[in-house]
Amino acid sequence: MDKLSLNVLRTKFLEFFKSKDHLAVPSFSLIPDNDPSILLINAGMTPLKPYFTGAKKPPSNRMASCQKCLRTLDIDSVGITDRHGSYFEMLGNFSFGDYFKKEAITWAWEFFTEVLDIPEDLLSVTVYLDDDEAYSIWKDEVGLSESKISRLGKADNFWEHGTGPCGPCSEIFFDRGVEKGCDDPNCAPGCECDRFIEVWNLVFTQFDRQDNDEYLPLAMKNIDTGMGLERLACVMQGVDNLFEVDTIRSTLDKTCEIAKVEYKKDAKTDISIRLITDHVRSSVMLVSDGVIPSNEGRGYVLRRLLRRAARHGRLLGVKGTFMTDIVKDVIEKSGEAYPELISRREYIEKVIKIEEERFQSTVDQGLSILTNIIDEIKASGSNTIKGTDVFKLHDTFGFPYELTEEIVSEQNIKIDEEGFKSQMQKQKDMARNAQKAEDGSQAWGGNEEDAFEDTEPSVFTGYKILTETGTVLKIVDLNGILEVALDKTSFYAENGGQVGDIGFLKSDKGFKMQVTGCIKTHTGVFIHKGKVVTGTVSKGDIVTAEVDKGSRKEIERNHTATHILQFALQNVLGTHVAQAGSHVGPDRMRFDFTHFTAMTTEEVKKVEALVNEKILEDVGVDVNSMSISEAREKGAMALFGEKYGDTVRVVSTGDFSMELCGGTHLEHTSSAGLFVIVAESGIAAGVRRIEALTGAGAIEYLQDKKGNLAKISNLVKSTDTDAPDRVNKLLKELKVARKEIDNLKKKAATGNASSVLDKPIDINRTKTIIAEIKGADMNTLRSMCDAARERYDDSVILLISGDGKVSCAAAATQKAVGKGIHCGKLIGQVAGIVGGGGGGRPDMAQAGGKDSSKISEALEKARELIGEVLK
Repeated sequence: MDKLSLNVLRTKFLEFFKSKDHLAVPSFSLIPDNDPSILLINAGMTPLKPYFTGAKKPPSNRMASCQKCLRTLDIDSVGITDRHGSYFEMLGNFSFGDYFKKEAITWAWEFFTEVLDIPEDLLSVTVYLDDDEAYSIWKDEVGLSESKISRLGKADNFWEHGTGPCGPCSEIFFDRGVEKGCDDPNCAPGCECDRFIEVWNLVFTQFDRQDNDEYLPLAMKNIDTGMGLERLACVMQGVDNLFEVDTIRSTLDKTCEIAKVEYKKDAKTDISIRLITDHVRSSVMLVSDGVIPSNEGRGYVLRRLLRRAARHGRLLGVKGTFMTDIVKDVIEKSGEAYPELISRREYIEKVIKIEEERFQSTVDQGLSILTNIIDEIKASGSNTIKGTDVFKLHDTFGFPYELTEEIVSEQNIKIDEEGFKSQMQKQKDMARNAQKAEDGSQAWGGNEEDAFEDTEPSVFTGYKILTETGTVLKIVDLNGILEVALDKTSFYAENGGQVGDIGFLKSDKGFKMQVTGCIKTHTGVFIHKGKVVTGTVSKGDIVTAEVDKGSRKEIERNHTATHILQFALQNVLGTHVAQAGSHVGPDRMRFDFTHFTAMTTEEVKKVEALVNEKILEDVGVDVNSMSISEAREKGAMALFGEKYGDTVRVVSTGDFSMELCGGTHLEHTSSAGLFVIVAESGIAAGVRRIEALTGAGAIEYLQDKKGNLAKISNLVKSTDTDAPDRVNKLLKELKVARKEIDNLKKKAATGNASSVLDKPIDINRTKTIIAEIKGADMNTLRSMCDAARERYDDSVILLISGDGKVSCAAAATQKAVGKGIHCGKLIGQVAGIVGGGGGGRPDMAQAGGKDSSKISEALEKARELIGEVLK
């Protein structure tokens, strides 16, 4: 058999099943679509679950794919052995009620023996012990000898996950040779040794497991197969593990080149080489699918991968950042299969480089602190690091918990896991409380769809018309808030960042309902939500759906503007810019995009000008439906992680913007009228947000700005044109005046200081000065303290100044300290009275406060505290 490359094997598999009338679909994103049960796609069939359960109709009853997968459970083992990897690709062919065991088995055999030319004597199979049907197909249809077919039990050859669809499976094994085996004369597939390697698993979903453990036959039997691409490549290339596979070995060699080390020379070095190789591959795929490093969820997985790789780079002696060159190799080797890697190359490299730089900026300090903590633990005879210390490293220095765990475990030290979890929970509780108001404002609960589960899908006609006649399919009354489903509607349902339409539902019977929003269920039912104005409505009634024309037009202005905005941002900032979210309403638009620094004033100005330039060009906005493949060939932009059907809607704005979009749009850009950016901010690491207005909203905003400018001009007695210069001149004059006032205050304070220092009181032979020094700043107070200590060798001084903001300073000579005076403790209690805090050494301390009305009370407290110590 030929030693085929990983990329060739992927192509051969998909082409083979195309020849068997399968729809070969591109890999789904690693980010699950509406599946909260998992963080990342971890198996080939996972994105297809809605087709297996019947929740969605598959685009074809026969499908095949090569799915990107990432398993977080394997991360800790990566590198330590050469068998574990976090990222892998899963080949699979699937049948949804179409073919079954015979085709699945015979096609698998055909692919192995005829397409890949694997010798038949190197293949053997297992079947479930009670699956006579599969056994018979292998024996009679394929012609496999009985010695090559093993019957195994439920643990090995039956797939189930709780209740629901399940079934037996059949696995195909490759014989790696006697030299890889064990001494057992009965060695066969299923043995724990390395001789027989399972390559392909064919799952025959034919039962429905009940709560009482009864297995009922499924009405629609399915096929779900899975074969690891890297494992198949190991077989075809005759190598022992995934790190020796051609594309992955290339990345490993690049890692060695950068680190100036050689693979297979030192076991400890090999761990770091393999870890970096795997983690950079995984990170490239995650970033390409829209994951951004953060401290939670998928972003945390990415951050953990990158920071583990960065640390192991340091262990190999690499100075500074180094991953970009490894990223380039990954993209080069996988870009043909995943073209998004090439189109997003600049963005992927930038995200990874910035995260590596961020870690580099704190890693030295963090490692130094961790080293000191480890030394202290060892010195104390303990073997556990406190949860609070682990949390500080995580929160302040960006050390993922697992990275700290990895480092301390090398020193045989454990983590106080409960203490760490307690600190994390406190932080989450604070964040949750801060978000309660926002969370409570969510208008649509996920369970509201359940009431419409059995309702027929609605037909949407609102792209062309704003008024439609429809039949009421179902009504749900939620404490006076009505939800109405129609068979046909002109109301756009909230989707893709665009809000749902508002308007009215009316009938000839006198019914009138004000619609305040519209959503679409996953089954395609449009739900109109609102309050009844007059009359009643029943299922089967004919109603007229009237969309608010003005609101729809404002939404269209803002939606078309977002498309133009994305073009402008890419033009001004670079092609790495990609949409990361949006909100399109009638009053304003919000556009989130990938970028790593705050936009400058000049950049904002350029983007705004370019959008308005395209609006004034009055170019047409064209909408066309086409196949997803044709849209991609034309260069239409798609959203990160968004799922599209076979037929998509492509919105083209002039010759400069082409996007896949299901929203409503203007017919010409000039109808947007005007575009104004009102805010630019950061919302997450690597994600910026622009808020903007169009049409009437933009005009109103500028009129308000103009009115404010007129008021300012009037106040500074200037024209609108000269107002900025006039304000700037006044600010400079104010700065000079304030400086003069400060100097006068200091002179007054100095004069006041002389009289204060001349009149100390004696407490047990210690000169004590407790006073308010009006107009003095902190520097003046400290200078006075120093002067008092020089004049009196046994003295304690506490001075306060404040006019709104309060400053406190305290000092003591060594003799006073010897009598028990501690300035840090003293000033901490005094500052608390004026609403502040502070501290310091026994002989010198300072503090601040907020409440100058309590200075007298604070001075009295100081007298009391000093008196108690010196008595």
